[in-house]
Amino acid sequence: MNTIQLNPFKILMGILLIGGTQFAHAQEQAYFKDPNPLIQQRLEEWWDLKFGLLMHWGTYSQWGIVESWSICPEDVGWAIEAQKKGVANSYNEYVQKYEALQHTFNPTKFSPEKWAAAAKDAGMKYMVFTTKHHDGFSMFDSKYTDYKITDKATPFSTNPKSNVVKEVFNAFRQENFWIGAYFSKPDWHSDYYWWKKFPASDRNANYSIRKHPDQWKKFVDFTHNQIDELMTDYGKVDILWLDGGWVRKKTDEEVKAELLDVYDNSRWFRNPQSQDINMAEIVRKSRLKQPKLIVVDRAVPGEHQNYLTPEQHIPENGLPYPWETCMTMGNSWSYVPNDQYKPANELIEKLVDIVSKGGNYLLNIGPSPEGDFDTTAYQRLKEIGHWIKTNGESIYGSRMNNSFGEGSTIRFTKSKDGKQQFVFLFDYPENGKVNFTKINVPEKSTISLLGAAKKLKWKKTADGYEVELPAALRAVTDHVWVLKIVQP
Repeated sequence: MNTIQLNPFKILMGILLIGGTQFAHAQEQAYFKDPNPLIQQRLEEWWDLKFGLLMHWGTYSQWGIVESWSICPEDVGWAIEAQKKGVANSYNEYVQKYEALQHTFNPTKFSPEKWAAAAKDAGMKYMVFTTKHHDGFSMFDSKYTDYKITDKATPFSTNPKSNVVKEVFNAFRQENFWIGAYFSKPDWHSDYYWWKKFPASDRNANYSIRKHPDQWKKFVDFTHNQIDELMTDYGKVDILWLDGGWVRKKTDEEVKAELLDVYDNSRWFRNPQSQDINMAEIVRKSRLKQPKLIVVDRAVPGEHQNYLTPEQHIPENGLPYPWETCMTMGNSWSYVPNDQYKPANELIEKLVDIVSKGGNYLLNIGPSPEGDFDTTAYQRLKEIGHWIKTNGESIYGSRMNNSFGEGSTIRFTKSKDGKQQFVFLFDYPENGKVNFTKINVPEKSTISLLGAAKKLKWKKTADGYEVELPAALRAVTDHVWVLKIVQP
């Protein structure tokens, strides 16, 4: 097994969830390369895509709250705040009201073709959609649960587009997107995970798995069966994006360490135990049907985490393995009325920063309860697309340069063959001169500004290079300016 041990690098791994919270913690990670050459090649192809769309959508959008987490009985701020919108006198009453949202979910404006067209125009190349979040509500026609979008208890079930996952996958596939299926390993609706025989106390299975192995086997079978449905009935799937990293196999030593951590620090795992769902078998069976499937078992070190996913965070330096920053366009992963969306300039700079450091950018938008994006989200996608139509060659298929950048306003990438280099300027130089030192420009190279045909004057200086950038070229873009260096 090939591994890269990253003792010098610390990355922000998030809270092992996509769940509205900004909280994250750093930990040292080891990257385990998938031994399958086909998957290694597929990862290289994924690395070329650079820019993707993540969508969190479910019944919770009707209340405009954080997805799933308000039903988790943990003393955490975002869950408690969300519960206020449910207006209940007790936790149990709140969960009942939350799950009753199934009976009013009717997104009649649902048009995934519109989403796909906007994402394509923005320059996105792949997508990841929440087929099921931690609350257990399936956005696909699973035969293993009635807590789903297509059940007769859901008003939208009578709509011809009621099998939402199929409609979303097909719409994006028509636009030549790679298709990613987000799937939550924990399921807080399933009696096999939160057994109604006992009260739930935290995000974990609420019973002793060692004491009740038959109950756990039912959950493992349930999980395997639902993933198999997604791999079988929904066309080509490129990425299986698994969330809920606490559902994993643990050694006795790891469990004991978590118990001590609970005692010392009051951490969230009140019920630490090994929650082994046999990931190796899930991957084996999935790849029988989807041979090139990339598997992302988030925050679980091992060969089934084909790339890593720092959440709401861009690592300070480039990382020497496949990685992707997943980040919200607004403040929330799920739909919130009047959410504050990041300005286009900030989103473009984040894209450049991530790509310069060797990562991909997975940008999240939460659809509304009616089934549409906010008008501001569409506007942001349009603005990004306008920029990327001019500057896309500096993004797609690029790789880290010798250095990712200089200071806070200059970034670099290069083509895979190294014959072209790109210099990103977050600020246009007022004095008409750009200076950089961290990359090498071979003699007789030509330098131009993307979006302008004119070759620029440049010279080698004592400690680097200087490029003359006329004031008239500032109008080429409203955001990040890109120099293209072509070696002879």
